[in-house]
Amino acid sequence: MRTSYHSVHEPTCGICNKHCRSFDSLREHLIGPLPKQECKNIFSICGCRFCLTILESPNARRIHQERCQFSNGLTARMAVLGLRDNPTIDYTSSRSPRVVALSCKMVGGGSDGSLDLCARVCITDESENVIFHTYVKPTLPITNYRYETTGIRPENIRDAMPLKQAQRKIKEFLCYGEPMWKIRPRSGKARILVGHGLDSHLDCLQLEYSSFMIR
Repeated sequence: MRTSYHSVHEPTCGICNKHCRSFDSLREHLIGPLPKQECKNIFSICGCRFCLTILESPNARRIHQERCQFSNGLTARMAVLGLRDNPTIDYTSSRSPRVVALSCKMVGGGSDGSLDLCARVCITDESENVIFHTYVKPTLPITNYRYETTGIRPENIRDAMPLKQAQRKIKEFLCYGEPMWKIRPRSGKARILVGHGLDSHLDCLQLEYSSFMIR
Protein backbone atom coordinates (compact mmCIF):
# COMPACT_ATOMS: atom_id res chain seq x y z
CA MET A 1 0.00 0.00 0.00
CA ARG A 2 1.40 3.37 -0.99
CA THR A 3 2.00 5.84 1.83
CA SER A 4 1.12 9.49 1.23
CA TYR A 5 3.25 12.24 2.76
CA HIS A 6 1.50 15.55 3.15
CA SER A 7 2.83 18.90 4.32
CA VAL A 8 1.09 20.63 7.23
CA HIS A 9 0.97 23.68 4.96
CA GLU A 10 -1.20 21.98 2.35
CA PRO A 11 -4.81 23.22 2.31
CA THR A 12 -7.32 20.50 3.22
CA CYS A 13 -10.98 20.10 2.29
CA GLY A 14 -13.06 20.57 5.43
CA ILE A 15 -15.58 18.02 4.18
CA CYS A 16 -13.67 14.99 2.87
CA ASN A 17 -10.20 15.89 4.30
CA LYS A 18 -8.58 15.69 0.86
CA HIS A 19 -5.13 17.32 0.77
CA CYS A 20 -4.64 19.79 -2.08
CA ARG A 21 -1.35 21.14 -3.39
CA SER A 22 -2.52 24.74 -3.37
CA PHE A 23 -5.40 27.03 -2.42
CA ASP A 24 -6.39 27.13 -6.09
CA SER A 25 -6.55 23.33 -6.19
CA LEU A 26 -8.80 23.30 -3.13
CA ARG A 27 -11.07 25.88 -4.73
CA GLU A 28 -11.32 23.76 -7.88
CA HIS A 29 -12.05 20.68 -5.75
CA LEU A 30 -15.00 22.52 -4.20
CA ILE A 31 -16.39 24.76 -6.95
CA GLY A 32 -14.31 24.16 -10.08
CA PRO A 33 -15.46 22.78 -13.44
CA LEU A 34 -15.21 19.18 -12.15
CA PRO A 35 -15.72 19.39 -8.37
CA LYS A 36 -16.40 16.52 -6.00
CA GLN A 37 -20.19 16.73 -6.04
CA GLU A 38 -20.76 15.88 -2.37
CA CYS A 39 -18.26 18.53 -1.26
CA LYS A 40 -19.70 21.08 -3.69
CA ASN A 41 -23.22 20.56 -2.34
CA ILE A 42 -22.16 21.10 1.28
CA PHE A 43 -19.85 24.00 0.40
CA SER A 44 -22.63 25.82 -1.46
CA ILE A 45 -24.58 25.90 1.81
CA CYS A 46 -21.94 26.22 4.53
CA GLY A 47 -18.67 27.21 2.82
CA CYS A 48 -16.89 30.58 3.05
CA ARG A 49 -16.22 31.87 -0.47
CA PHE A 50 -13.12 33.75 0.76
CA CYS A 51 -11.10 31.26 2.83
CA LEU A 52 -12.98 28.05 1.85
CA THR A 53 -13.67 27.14 5.49
CA ILE A 54 -16.72 24.94 6.15
CA LEU A 55 -19.05 26.38 8.81
CA GLU A 56 -21.71 24.67 10.94
CA SER A 57 -24.71 26.35 9.33
CA PRO A 58 -25.71 28.91 6.68
CA ASN A 59 -26.14 31.51 9.43
CA ALA A 60 -22.67 30.78 10.81
CA ARG A 61 -21.31 31.19 7.28
CA ARG A 62 -23.00 34.57 6.89
CA ILE A 63 -21.51 35.85 10.16
CA HIS A 64 -18.09 34.40 9.32
CA GLN A 65 -17.95 35.94 5.83
CA GLU A 66 -18.69 39.40 7.24
CA ARG A 67 -15.43 39.30 9.17
CA CYS A 68 -13.35 36.72 7.29
CA GLN A 69 -9.67 37.65 7.58
CA PHE A 70 -9.15 36.84 3.90
CA SER A 71 -11.93 39.14 2.69
CA ASN A 72 -9.61 42.18 2.70
CA GLY A 73 -6.39 40.25 2.30
CA LEU A 74 -4.34 38.93 -0.56
CA THR A 75 -7.03 36.56 -1.83
CA ALA A 76 -9.59 39.32 -2.28
CA ARG A 77 -7.06 41.69 -3.82
CA MET A 78 -5.98 39.01 -6.28
CA ALA A 79 -9.62 38.62 -7.31
CA VAL A 80 -9.87 42.36 -7.94
CA LEU A 81 -6.66 42.33 -9.92
CA GLY A 82 -8.16 39.64 -12.11
CA LEU A 83 -10.86 42.06 -13.30
CA ARG A 84 -8.52 44.84 -14.38
CA ASP A 85 -8.14 45.50 -18.07
CA ASN A 86 -4.39 46.13 -18.01
CA PRO A 87 -1.55 44.28 -16.28
CA THR A 88 0.01 46.01 -13.29
CA ILE A 89 3.74 45.84 -12.67
CA ASP A 90 5.31 47.78 -9.81
CA TYR A 91 8.82 47.11 -8.51
CA THR A 92 8.98 50.25 -6.38
CA SER A 93 6.01 49.80 -4.02
CA SER A 94 8.20 48.29 -1.27
CA ARG A 95 11.76 48.86 -0.10
CA SER A 96 13.74 45.94 -1.47
CA PRO A 97 11.95 43.17 0.46
CA ARG A 98 14.05 40.20 1.56
CA VAL A 99 11.10 37.78 1.63
CA VAL A 100 8.40 37.70 -1.06
CA ALA A 101 5.40 35.50 -1.80
CA LEU A 102 4.47 34.27 -5.27
CA SER A 103 1.08 33.05 -6.46
CA CYS A 104 -0.20 32.05 -9.89
CA LYS A 105 -3.62 31.56 -11.41
CA MET A 106 -3.91 28.58 -13.72
CA VAL A 107 -6.12 28.24 -16.77
CA GLY A 108 -6.63 24.98 -18.65
CA GLY A 109 -4.94 23.68 -21.76
CA GLY A 110 -5.10 20.47 -23.74
CA SER A 111 -8.10 18.81 -25.33
CA ASP A 112 -9.95 18.43 -22.02
CA GLY A 113 -8.71 21.63 -20.36
CA SER A 114 -6.99 19.73 -17.55
CA LEU A 115 -3.44 20.89 -18.31
CA ASP A 116 -2.44 23.73 -15.95
CA LEU A 117 -1.15 26.83 -17.74
CA CYS A 118 -0.03 29.94 -15.86
CA ALA A 119 -2.12 32.94 -16.96
CA ARG A 120 -1.53 35.38 -14.10
CA VAL A 121 1.24 35.86 -11.58
CA CYS A 122 1.48 38.06 -8.52
CA ILE A 123 4.34 38.73 -6.10
CA THR A 124 3.79 40.43 -2.74
CA ASP A 125 6.04 41.53 0.10
CA GLU A 126 5.70 40.57 3.78
CA SER A 127 3.05 43.27 4.29
CA GLU A 128 0.98 41.90 1.38
CA ASN A 129 1.78 44.89 -0.83
CA VAL A 130 1.56 43.86 -4.48
CA ILE A 131 4.96 44.56 -6.02
CA PHE A 132 4.63 42.59 -9.25
CA HIS A 133 1.51 41.56 -11.12
CA THR A 134 0.83 40.68 -14.71
CA TYR A 135 -1.32 38.48 -16.89
CA VAL A 136 0.72 35.90 -18.78
CA LYS A 137 0.16 34.55 -22.29
CA PRO A 138 0.88 30.79 -22.22
CA THR A 139 2.84 29.17 -25.03
CA LEU A 140 0.03 26.62 -25.53
CA PRO A 141 -3.58 27.45 -26.51
CA ILE A 142 -6.05 27.97 -23.65
CA THR A 143 -9.04 25.62 -23.86
CA ASN A 144 -10.63 26.40 -20.48
CA TYR A 145 -10.34 29.78 -18.78
CA ARG A 146 -11.78 28.36 -15.51
CA TYR A 147 -13.44 31.74 -15.02
CA GLU A 148 -15.35 30.72 -11.88
CA THR A 149 -12.10 30.19 -9.99
CA THR A 150 -9.66 32.46 -11.86
CA GLY A 151 -11.72 35.48 -12.89
CA ILE A 152 -9.72 35.47 -16.13
CA ARG A 153 -11.35 36.25 -19.47
CA PRO A 154 -9.99 36.00 -23.04
CA GLU A 155 -9.56 39.79 -23.20
CA ASN A 156 -7.17 39.65 -20.22
CA ILE A 157 -4.85 37.35 -22.15
CA ARG A 158 -5.11 38.99 -25.57
CA ASP A 159 -2.32 41.52 -24.96
CA ALA A 160 -0.77 39.77 -21.96
CA MET A 161 2.95 39.49 -21.29
CA PRO A 162 4.54 36.50 -23.08
CA LEU A 163 5.63 33.69 -20.78
CA LYS A 164 9.33 34.11 -21.63
CA GLN A 165 9.24 37.80 -20.73
CA ALA A 166 7.46 37.06 -17.44
CA GLN A 167 10.08 34.41 -16.64
CA ARG A 168 12.90 36.89 -17.22
CA LYS A 169 11.34 39.63 -15.09
CA ILE A 170 10.53 37.30 -12.19
CA LYS A 171 13.99 35.72 -12.25
CA GLU A 172 15.69 39.13 -12.32
CA PHE A 173 13.54 40.27 -9.40
CA LEU A 174 14.16 37.16 -7.28
CA CYS A 175 17.90 36.95 -7.94
CA TYR A 176 18.28 40.73 -7.54
CA GLY A 177 21.40 40.89 -9.69
CA GLU A 178 23.08 37.74 -8.38
CA PRO A 179 23.95 34.81 -10.69
CA MET A 180 21.96 31.69 -9.81
CA TRP A 181 25.10 29.69 -8.99
CA LYS A 182 26.30 32.34 -6.57
CA ILE A 183 23.14 32.60 -4.46
CA ARG A 184 23.61 31.71 -0.78
CA PRO A 185 20.84 31.43 1.85
CA ARG A 186 22.43 33.66 4.50
CA SER A 187 24.28 36.19 2.42
CA GLY A 188 23.82 38.14 -0.75
CA LYS A 189 20.82 39.96 -2.16
CA ALA A 190 18.63 37.20 -3.59
CA ARG A 191 15.14 37.01 -2.13
CA ILE A 192 13.55 34.21 -0.11
CA LEU A 193 10.44 32.90 -1.86
CA VAL A 194 7.40 31.65 0.06
CA GLY A 195 3.93 30.46 -0.90
CA HIS A 196 1.59 27.48 -1.21
CA GLY A 197 2.08 25.09 -4.11
CA LEU A 198 5.31 26.77 -5.22
CA ASP A 199 6.56 23.63 -6.96
CA SER A 200 3.57 23.56 -9.30
CA HIS A 201 3.59 27.34 -9.77
CA LEU A 202 7.28 27.47 -10.67
CA ASP A 203 6.80 24.44 -12.91
CA CYS A 204 3.98 26.16 -14.82
CA LEU A 205 6.14 29.27 -15.12
CA GLN A 206 8.96 27.00 -16.36
CA LEU A 207 11.15 28.82 -13.86
CA GLU A 208 13.99 27.37 -11.78
CA TYR A 209 15.07 28.91 -8.47
CA SER A 210 17.53 27.82 -5.79
CA SER A 211 15.78 25.27 -3.57
CA PHE A 212 17.37 26.61 -0.36
CA MET A 213 15.77 30.01 -1.04
CA ILE A 214 12.26 28.50 -1.15
CA ARG A 215 10.14 28.09 1.97
